[in-house]
Amino acid sequence: MSILTALARAEAVESGRAQPLTTVRHTHIAAKPLVLVPLALAGEAAAPLAAMVGTGRDGGELLVVANPRDRTQRFQFVARLAKIMLSYIETCSRTVDPEQPSKMRYAEAPQVLVPNRGGVEFVRLLGRSTRFRRAYGPHPVHRTVPLLGQWLTFLRERADHPGSATLLAVTEVLGEHWATGQSGLEDANLAALLGWIDPPAGLDGAAAAELAEDPLRWPPAGPSTDPTFDNEVLAPALASYQRAADPQAQSRAETALAAAVQEQVEPTWGLMWRAVDLLRARPAGASVEARWAVDRDVFTVYHMSLAEGTALPQPRRDSAVAAAGRLDRLEREQARYEAQRALDDPLIMAEFRLAGEAFSGTVVSASPNRVDTSGKKAALRPHITVQTDDPVRLEPGALLVSPARPGQQAMVVSVSSVDVVLELSKGMGRSTKQPAPGSVPEVGELVTYGPVSDAYQPPGRFPSREDTPWTHGGPPPEYQPNDSDAAEDWS
Repeated sequence: MSILTALARAEAVESGRAQPLTTVRHTHIAAKPLVLVPLALAGEAAAPLAAMVGTGRDGGELLVVANPRDRTQRFQFVARLAKIMLSYIETCSRTVDPEQPSKMRYAEAPQVLVPNRGGVEFVRLLGRSTRFRRAYGPHPVHRTVPLLGQWLTFLRERADHPGSATLLAVTEVLGEHWATGQSGLEDANLAALLGWIDPPAGLDGAAAAELAEDPLRWPPAGPSTDPTFDNEVLAPALASYQRAADPQAQSRAETALAAAVQEQVEPTWGLMWRAVDLLRARPAGASVEARWAVDRDVFTVYHMSLAEGTALPQPRRDSAVAAAGRLDRLEREQARYEAQRALDDPLIMAEFRLAGEAFSGTVVSASPNRVDTSGKKAALRPHITVQTDDPVRLEPGALLVSPARPGQQAMVVSVSSVDVVLELSKGMGRSTKQPAPGSVPEVGELVTYGPVSDAYQPPGRFPSREDTPWTHGGPPPEYQPNDSDAAEDWS
């Protein structure tokens, strides 16, 4: 926890209300997201009990598995879920972005919202348990089941990429934008978290969060259910269904089960849309749309590859080389995401300033017409000196950028106790002798410089798949589909 976050939490306790950690919203919220509130049977991580799913606060559809331990009913549930989710995904591919004539990009991408990190894990397990199934051979399923499994796996994989917004845990998104007066573990409770952010009239955050601990008022947001509900309501309802001796009795038992489950998910459904409203009320950061464009690019490529039958298989687990390369990409994306947020938001930039990775100060001298002749070609390279009270822990040669001039780069020339000398490049017009008016900070101007968001970071060097060293298992075998895929466990 950073110093500023700790301070915000202390202020939340003092004021009785959550404090903002950002000045803008750093996550894209789609105009028409798909909200998914799943419930799983206790003791079986990916055995679905029910789900409420839909794209409108008044249009949620409740799907219930009358006997979650029955394999056939599980796949019937997945087929019904696939009908809704695949239809939603297809609607995102109906229009092409007109602003990208040079390449194919859909105008939209799917965005699935789940209540918490447990919902993200449910998506992973359900995708893993269904993407290898077949519509023929042993244990056949509806043809949409493996396709949904592939899309669920795609969404879960994208959730690991910093800044991606295709699969979001709402508690995590809210926690990135507000600090509450409770612990991070308690922030995983959606009702308690929203109680701090937007408490009901007459209550402060602590009182609202205390009410959220009552499972009768605010049932758990899933996928786990309340143990008392399991023992006193769910278990008898499931037993009643299994004892039913005729279709009419089964129908009555299933109706009673659906009513009981609906009481568990409807409060969370309302909280999800309340959270969407709170996030939409905040202005989006300048770099949010660019990150959403990346999501749309990736969605476009994957959708087209599935349609053309050229999509690569999704392995059960990455090989050693693939895992190392993936980790390397995620680390570079994380650094870029943090820098973009800092340039969008002075509160995030303050975190970098406290760490000595950014600074704010006043320009005390400037050489706007300085020309560097050390290279093959003379280049305009103005120098400015910034006086700052911030602790600066940057080495000469470090590249920085100012939120006021994002197209311009500044290289650290020297750092003293109070002064930082910077050499500027880019964003000053085409002249090699005279910078464009206003492109170079003037003496007396207050400036801020932080990390470069799009600086090139070379990828790591890894061996090819065929050259995987024996210490990491050697070259992995090629995946060959077989009938045992259909027997993969739901856990």
